[in-house]
Amino acid sequence: MNIGGLQKVSLIDYPGKISAIIFTQGCNFRCPYCHNPELVDPKLYKPCLFPKDILDFLDHRRGKLDAVTITGGEPTLQDDLIPFIQKIRKMGFAVKLDSNGSHPDVLARLLKEKLLDFVALDIKAPQDKYRQTVKVPVDAAVIAESVRIVLKSKIPQEFRTTVVKSMLTAKDILAIAKEIVGAKRYALQRFQPAQTLDPEFAGENSCPENELLKLKKQLEKIVPLVVIR
Repeated sequence: MNIGGLQKVSLIDYPGKISAIIFTQGCNFRCPYCHNPELVDPKLYKPCLFPKDILDFLDHRRGKLDAVTITGGEPTLQDDLIPFIQKIRKMGFAVKLDSNGSHPDVLARLLKEKLLDFVALDIKAPQDKYRQTVKVPVDAAVIAESVRIVLKSKIPQEFRTTVVKSMLTAKDILAIAKEIVGAKRYALQRFQPAQTLDPEFAGENSCPENELLKLKKQLEKIVPLVVIR
């Protein structure tokens, strides 16, 4: 496991649970607005944390933490993700995975082996705008397959999109909602101007609150629960 960071406690990342957050290093997308460039751009990588140290920390947090969230970067790129999660599950922690959906085969295996308790799938754009949004060649059908796999699973799940006004229109967000029909929860994530993979995005304005609320009402005709965060 290439682990680029650890947040020892979070009250908000795993709904209803106190969790630690493990950040994996490396991503196959190059979303210019990404706020974790140090996990995406190899030139910004810091020395990795040792998996054993992470597991030792978790071992000492039994009874104090409920869960572990594994995010990135893109966790499904890690060759030893499955055995790593198996060790975490043996400690009694619930596991939440954040993924960009680019490896449906890994998602399917994790779900088949009952290694996940929650999945959050980042949907970057409607299928016809995927390549221009993530800035790398990607087959949108692969993302659609991950959506299908997650929707079919019986575990708690969330689909989410970061709303970057210069890249996604309200029409685009509504198109995404139609591509995830059957989802019970869809989160609109405010773009936070700060450190970004492409420095030009660091000064971009967030989508106005009134526009997000208007969009939320439209989305609720498609997805039962829409949250803004």
